[in-house]
Amino acid sequence: MSDKKLFSEFPPVTTEQWEEQIAIDLKGADYEKKLVWRTNEGFSVRPYYRSENLNDLQYLNALPGQFPYVRGNKKESNNWSIRQDIHVKDITEANTKALDALKKGADSIGFDFCGKGKEKEIDVAALLKGISSETYPIHFDVGVNSVSVLEAFTKVKGSRGSVFFDPLGRLAACGCFYKKTEFPTDTVKKLLELSKGLEDFRVIGVDASQFQNAGASIVQELAYALSMGSEYLSLMTDAGEKAGEVAKRMQFKFAVGSNYFMEIAKMRAARLLWANIIKAYAPSEEEAAYMYIHGETADWNMTVYDPYVNMLRTTTEAMSAAIAGVDSLSVQPFDSAYRKADTFSERIARNQQIILREESYMNKIVDPSAGSYYIENLTASIAENAWKLFLDIEDKGGYIAAMKEGLIQAQIKASADKRRSAVASRKETLLGTNQFANTTEFMKDQVEGCTCGGHSCDCEKVAEPIKMLRLGEEFEALRLRTEQSGRRPKVFMLTIGNLAMRKARASFASNFFSVAGFEIIDNNGFKTVDEGVDAAVKAKADIIVLCSSDDEYPELAPQAVKTAKGKGILVLAGYPKAIVDDLKAAGIENFIFAGQNVLEALTDYQKMLGI
Repeated sequence: MSDKKLFSEFPPVTTEQWEEQIAIDLKGADYEKKLVWRTNEGFSVRPYYRSENLNDLQYLNALPGQFPYVRGNKKESNNWSIRQDIHVKDITEANTKALDALKKGADSIGFDFCGKGKEKEIDVAALLKGISSETYPIHFDVGVNSVSVLEAFTKVKGSRGSVFFDPLGRLAACGCFYKKTEFPTDTVKKLLELSKGLEDFRVIGVDASQFQNAGASIVQELAYALSMGSEYLSLMTDAGEKAGEVAKRMQFKFAVGSNYFMEIAKMRAARLLWANIIKAYAPSEEEAAYMYIHGETADWNMTVYDPYVNMLRTTTEAMSAAIAGVDSLSVQPFDSAYRKADTFSERIARNQQIILREESYMNKIVDPSAGSYYIENLTASIAENAWKLFLDIEDKGGYIAAMKEGLIQAQIKASADKRRSAVASRKETLLGTNQFANTTEFMKDQVEGCTCGGHSCDCEKVAEPIKMLRLGEEFEALRLRTEQSGRRPKVFMLTIGNLAMRKARASFASNFFSVAGFEIIDNNGFKTVDEGVDAAVKAKADIIVLCSSDDEYPELAPQAVKTAKGKGILVLAGYPKAIVDDLKAAGIENFIFAGQNVLEALTDYQKMLGI
């Protein structure tokens, strides 16, 4: 038997050798600008990582289920609970729906009493009829009714699940603590007392998902979550509770966005940082450092148009959550952005998780991302930057003080504005919304609006609420405005001249105007400008887009201005800087081009058309 090592003909390549070859391939281009990615989270990502990049990461020696829990809370599997969330308006209907979901693959139920339903008396026994909470964890989001629901839950011999009481999260959502101007310490103490007899039950919620759904970066979402968690520990230890006992009764909820690897790293960094916070509070209670994470696919990037793309988004998000080792997960139905989810969309959402767990076996390997040079470095970078922001909030007096000052709201707004600007200029793509719209799709009769009632309340505000939104809302409003106008403007491609350039620019222009719901009329090409304008008039076009090459525009543009005058809005596809002043002097007023603020431009075209 040969003792020759496998692949011995391929000698090791040092980092210095890689860098030398990269420098040659770049041919003098700036390495940092060409290959280094500056993330929305405020740190840089290198083009590649090697084993030497792991040398300074001390936590790598810990096994799964060991402090500081970077590699997950579980030692022998990566199993998670498939949670079916149910918005409760009728107790009997919710019970029927929960039983059906449990039969069809869910193994955890979340009851959310939307809006003012959280203030009504809740018949917990009827809600849980036929459901064993010893088999299936039951989670309640009932706001001010949390104590009475937990009391009733103990009477029906419930043991597993949670009451998601989150006054600090409510401060961000509404500007008050469940209609109170002071933190409800007594309510939290009562919940902690009631939960002492329950084996696996959590009563303090930390809803960090709302930060990402308002436009916060991953680093911000994590830092604010840690700040909320730390504030709960501080408030309740000041009230005489033990930090370790408080920590064991906490549950964190994170939104899972579409930044695949970054979301995996976020959950790992969250466990790392939280474990170290708990160690500072209760050094002898290592098991209290276990961070229970419920993941929920994000609202932020869900879209109304081309909604089936939402299935792709939530599938990759669910994969991130599963690989990251969440304890439970809710997948949003693909149509939840614009209507109450139906039986089909809820079944698909459950099945996405079932496939990942039962067919892709993502629950079999503990911490499947362990050792990935890239993910481990992302974990470290997110942890470092989130910790800096967390300390900054602590220096400002903690979470409540930062909220009252408006610091957190301002940071989220800045992040959201940056993301929305990137979408408006199409530097960031929302498939089917700001790029590659389905021109045969009409949604105005399907949009139902908010199906839950949101977080609005008539409390006395002690802080400005954060503004919840979705990334595609402005583009959706733009397109809905076209639909609701009762007319569909026609955009005619006057293609002429250089074959390659006219086809490329017609394709760009078609994609550009279809985003607003306009009808696109493409053409193979015309021999003369007059012929093209005549065809546009016959087609009853509202907008005529001249599509040709930069070299031909000096001759064609003046002809188009003269011929198309009074026959439609003339637009030139492209923005040739060398001759743009000449084109404007010739009468061209409208240009469409890459990097333009598409949202603003299309809004202007709607105004020109009287929409």
